[in-house]
Amino acid sequence: MNVDKIGDYQYTPLFLFLRDSEQKVVGGLDGFMGLGWLHISTLWIAEELRNSGYGKALLFTSEQEAVKCGCFNAYVFTYSFQAVEFYQHLEYEVFGELEDFPPGHRRYFLKKRLTKRVLSPDFK
Repeated sequence: MNVDKIGDYQYTPLFLFLRDSEQKVVGGLDGFMGLGWLHISTLWIAEELRNSGYGKALLFTSEQEAVKCGCFNAYVFTYSFQAVEFYQHLEYEVFGELEDFPPGHRRYFLKKRLTKRVLSPDFK
């Protein structure tokens, strides 16, 4: 029934890894693309490497890969104790939130319109 309404669709997984000089994984992003959208499931950077531009680099790389695959938008869920400000700084806008999810915190839903962008070597 869904195919009758929106056509044949497939979700394409997306996995990006950040490795140190010893090839140890110290960060990464996983998500999927489909129906014109990139969904970012997890974006993680080792604590000692945070605020060095690696998260931004992974996010922009995923967005550009999504654009190449025909996506026009991206979305992500995060919590009040995680990275809502990080995403907002990178042009994501809150379109919904749940209070007390988990109790005492909020869950935020953010989205962004994707565009082709030339990345600078300085991701900070």
